[in-house]
Parts: sequence; structure tokens; C-alpha cells
Amino acid sequence: MKKKQSTSVPSMDELMTYLNKQTGLINKRQIVRDFHIKGDDRQALKIMIRDLREKGLLQTESGSRRLKSKNILDEITTLEITGIDSMGDLVARPLEWLSKDQPPQIIITQNLIKPPAGVGDIVRARVKNMGKNCYEGSVLKRITQSDNRMVGVYENGRVYPVDRRLTQGFIVDDLPRDVYNRDLLIIEIPPIHSRSPKASFVRRIGSANDPFSATLIAIYLHNLPIAFLEQTEKEASKVKVPKASEEHPDWTHIPFVTIDGEDARDFDDAVWAEQDQNSNNPNGWHLCIGIADVSWYVRSGMAMDTDAKLRGNSVYFPDRVLPMLPFELSNGVCSLKPGEPRAALVCEIWLNAHGKKIKHRFIRALIRSERRLTYSEVQASLEGSLEINGLEKEIKALQSVYQLLKKQRQKRGVLEINVPEPEIKLNAEGKILQIKNRERLTSMELIEELMILANVSAAETLEEQKAPTMYRVHDRPSSEKVEQLNKYLRATGLTNISVDETSDARAYNSILSNKNARYNFALNEYVLRSQSQAVYSPENIGHFGLALQKYAHFTSPIRRYADILVHRSLVKTLKLGKGGLTATEEENFSQIAQHISQTERQATAAERDADDRYIAMYLAQQTGKTFNARIVSVTRFGLFIRLENPMADGFVPMRNIPGGFYDFEEEMQRLYNPKTGDILMPGDSVQATLMEATPLTGGLIFKIVLSKKKPKIQKNSKKKKQIPS
Repeated sequence: MKKKQSTSVPSMDELMTYLNKQTGLINKRQIVRDFHIKGDDRQALKIMIRDLREKGLLQTESGSRRLKSKNILDEITTLEITGIDSMGDLVARPLEWLSKDQPPQIIITQNLIKPPAGVGDIVRARVKNMGKNCYEGSVLKRITQSDNRMVGVYENGRVYPVDRRLTQGFIVDDLPRDVYNRDLLIIEIPPIHSRSPKASFVRRIGSANDPFSATLIAIYLHNLPIAFLEQTEKEASKVKVPKASEEHPDWTHIPFVTIDGEDARDFDDAVWAEQDQNSNNPNGWHLCIGIADVSWYVRSGMAMDTDAKLRGNSVYFPDRVLPMLPFELSNGVCSLKPGEPRAALVCEIWLNAHGKKIKHRFIRALIRSERRLTYSEVQASLEGSLEINGLEKEIKALQSVYQLLKKQRQKRGVLEINVPEPEIKLNAEGKILQIKNRERLTSMELIEELMILANVSAAETLEEQKAPTMYRVHDRPSSEKVEQLNKYLRATGLTNISVDETSDARAYNSILSNKNARYNFALNEYVLRSQSQAVYSPENIGHFGLALQKYAHFTSPIRRYADILVHRSLVKTLKLGKGGLTATEEENFSQIAQHISQTERQATAAERDADDRYIAMYLAQQTGKTFNARIVSVTRFGLFIRLENPMADGFVPMRNIPGGFYDFEEEMQRLYNPKTGDILMPGDSVQATLMEATPLTGGLIFKIVLSKKKPKIQKNSKKKKQIPS
């Protein structure tokens, strides 16, 4: 008799993979149906489920046969707020996480308790599984508030918050005598359930009259570390550049150059290129990308390492930098200053005539930058208006390499979002000289492509050697964000283009290629908002935006802790000497990845907050002035707009939109006036009068101006549901 073979029962791994993808509880009948399990195989499934439950990998709903993976959160769960992302949303993690897998990312989309939940709070929240290990959460109640401290400004007996999400002012009884109006204070506010308006004095941090107060507020509001440990300073003072040796062979004969912004002070990277002399690689290229060898100086277990890990990254403000490493390293021995020997970890690469990488290797070396060049100088050289004496051959080689890498970039289909960033120029006294859109020069793209090439090489080497890798990963957009983008496309009548969860970056680029100015502005915003956030992870899922399967940050170890870890892993794996990755670090890679992803979000939010306050400070003298602007998004409460010049984001409350009552049509992503037929949608050009600028919070309030001609408002006088073309 032939033994009956069972092919329909999944393995335990297949069943757990299936359950981890579910968005909630599921019953056995659904599993049977999805795996097409028949006959006696159902008993085998029952035994498997029992075994998984006994191992603690599954749990069953009380009084029900429905079950779920331990990796799926309950609808109502307890969370710890861990940080703020680049869009200003709170991020959280489950307070109790039993699985060995990485906990999910939770974005807080509803934060309506008073005062709002903040970083460090423990809360009960309703969460919704969005798939791909990501949840959205709504805060229901605060359980504990880990830090009841508030940053505020003292005005006539009360301290008012500088965080625009808070509104209540507090009386402080124990104020020192030397506290005056407009002083910036940290106070201990009453427990969350207390109705008392009284708080306790903690410390004075400065004055709101200080022209640099915007940065000061951002630093304390986001709890950024300022001072280094005393031991860190001692260690930094003793660091010296190594001499040429077997570990750092002398490569000072190669004319490396650094290419950075005019105001750069820490130089992580230096580059060099030449035509490949190997006859086996006709018209190919040989290049070297030298990166500061921070792992040689900053070793695991040192105070400098403790401080660098705590910070996670440097933070850049218009008036200063909060460095990840002490000045002696960031601006001293690690910085690849011209004419001075420096220890570097060099990525040596060979490209063929089409710009495709043939091979690469990593080596420690002692290098010397020939020249410190700026982006504007190299740009002028590329355009033929400036000759960089003595380096003409090298600059021409770098340009040729860039042109090949750009073709490779276009070939693989990199996501090309064009959303401007503000650049704020201050003088030494803190006066704002200029606010403009940050330039995007070819010289910047040249360096960017070389850095991407080195980053890819680092990831490839470590993965090939099966070594620990701190990947830089970027997941695909979630199904909900894809639907939100498609909803806007339908609302604007662009029904010939859409995306789904399987779409690659090219599909999004086809959306961005729309030449209509109105649509192009809004589409860049919507595509940007549809994207997942790039994070650090020891698990590789690829980088969606860059269209790369293997990617890690390697090229900025002076300002990013992730890069130091990648350096250490390369040093250990390739046996390059001292300063390699330790076993303890390797064991804690997941926790470190979560921490440095959080510090990155924290830094981005602080930088954005400081920019908002400087911009509000700049515009405070222009109240009553009317600006050209575009609508960024619409809500039931009003409009978010962006000025064209200077670049600034502001809010138009519903009461400041003339013409009477407007309906918020969420499905159409627009405001509609049933009386006049006026329609306001993202991308529309408007004129907006500045009504209020609040430098302390960074808030800008505008009023829409509707002229008699109404040339810049989309008009629809026929049907309420008609979509404007």
C-alpha cells in the first residue's frame, strides 16, 4: 500500500509567517481555507496550533477559538512614547513585547488628551495594524508621565509653554529674584490629573530676547544632550593622528580633495578618481573614497563611545552644531583637513566604461587632502567658468565618473521627489540675513553618488562575509498611504495614473513627472507623505527610495553613530586592526538600531522646530503683508499653506477664508463653498496675508485674500461634486 502524502499542511515557519501578516484575530477555519487543508490534515493543523500555543508563540482570545501571533498587538494596548518623527508625529513601542522579533513601529495619529502625550509617557492606546510591522495608534489615556518638566517663557507672573501643542500657563511660587519677563525657564508642572495652575522652578536657560533663542528652545524642548562627559573630554584631549604603519600604510601621495559646503567644519570624506590603467578594463575608472577612520580613535567601552551612542548623530541648527563627537575629534584629528595627514578607511573601487562596479576593497591608510573645495567652486569648474589649478585632471575624472553613476541611477529608477528645504542665513549677532530654498547643485549630486557607491560597497562586503551590518532600510509605502495618494489622484482627475503596494519607485516618478505647476507641487507633497520612514536595522529589507537591495551608512562617521558601527564591523571582518566590533555590540544591534533611529527622528524634529521659530522671527516684522503661496493640504479646520518667498509654512483657520462656510470633502481632498462654488485644493495658488507670527512657538497664522477676479482660486459653479480639470 502506498503511504498517503500530505502536501497541504504548512510547516510551523510557514504558519507563523502567515499569522504574522494578519491584521488581527483569525480562526482555524480561515487557516484551513487559505492553505486548502483537507481531510485528516486538519487534525495535523490542530496539533501544530496546540504546540505553538504551548511554546507561547500563539495566544487565544478568551472565550473564543480565534487566535493570533504574539507578534500582533491587542487593539487596546499599553505603549511607551519614544520619540518624534520627521513629520512631527509621535512614535511609540509596546511596553511589553515578548517576541524575540523586532517590535513594530507605532505612529501616534490621534493625540487628543490634555495636555497631549509626549516623549517618555506611558499611555493606553487603540492601535490599528497597517501591515509590514507598522501600526497607527490613538492615545486613549495617560498612565504615567515620566517627565513633568516643561519649557516656557515667563511673562508677568506666569510661565507659558513654548510648545504650540500646549496652552496652559502656570504660576511658579519659588521663582528666584533674578527671573525677569521674557526669561526662558524649565519648570516642573503639576501631575496630569491636577487642576492646580502652580508649578515648581527648575532652572533658567536663557532669554526669549536672545536672537539665538530659537535654537536654545529646540535643544531643551527635544531634550538634546549638550555637554560631554568629563571623561570624554579627557579622552578626546589625548587623541593623536597615527603615523604611517602596517595598519595605516602611507597613501599621502594620492591627491584626495574634500568637497563640502562653504560653512562646513567637519570633513568626513575625501575623493579621488583617475582613468583605470588596467588594459583589461578599457575606458574604465579607478577611484578612492577616503572616510575618516573614527573607529581607530573611538573604541567600544570608552566614554567617547558612550557619549556618541547617546547622541546618535550630530544636530545642525542655523547658528551652531551639536556634535556627536567632541571638538578635538569632529573638527580636529578626525576631520580630513587639507595638507594634514589623517587616518582613513578607504573604499577603493573600479568601474567599467558604463559605470558598473567591477570590484572594490576596503583598506585603512594614512591620507592627506590636497585641497578643501566648496560645492560652488566645483560647480563653477564643471560649468567651465573656474579653473581649479593643479587639479584639473582629477576634477575632470570625477565629473566623468559622476555622469556614468547618474546613468546607473536613472537606469535602476531612484525616487526623485522635489520638495524644497529652507536655508536660513544668520550673521554673527543672530540677525536673519536671508531665507531661501536650499540649492541643489550638480557638484552636490556628484559627491552624493560617490557616497552612495561607497555605502553600497560596505553593505555588500559585510553581507557577503555574513558579518553584522547596520543597514539603512526604507520600506515600501503602506497600503493605507498608497490609498491616500490614489485618493488625491482621483480627486484631481488624474485617473490615468495610480500606484499599488507592489509599485516600484519608477511608478511614483511617473506621477511626479506631471508638468502642470499646480499638480506638480501637490504631487511632490503627497508622494513624500506616502513614503515610509527610512530607519536603521540589522535586518535587510532594501532601500525602496534609492532602489537598492543592499545599503548601509558608511561615509559620515563623524556625525552618525551608525557609520561607526559599520566601520567597526568592516575592521573586524576584514582584519584591519584595532577598533573592531565587539561581541556585546553585536548582541545589542537591534536595540542600538532602534535607539539611533529614534535619535535621528529627535534631531530632525529639533532642526525643523528651530527653523520654524527663526522663520517666524523673520516674518514677525511683516505682519499685514500679503504673500504668494500654495495650498499644501486641507483639513476640516482650515488650510496649510507654503509661501513662495520666503519659504515658510503656515496655517489658515477656517474663519480666515472669506466667502462664508466651506465643506471639507475628505474623499475629494478639498474645501468646497456651496454658496459660491469656490473650491480650494492642495496645489492651488493663493494670496495670503500674515495675521500673526509667534517666534516663541514658530506659529504663523494667515488669512486668504480673494480678489474680485479670483485668478488663483479653482472655481466650480456647476456641481458640488464636479472635479476641476
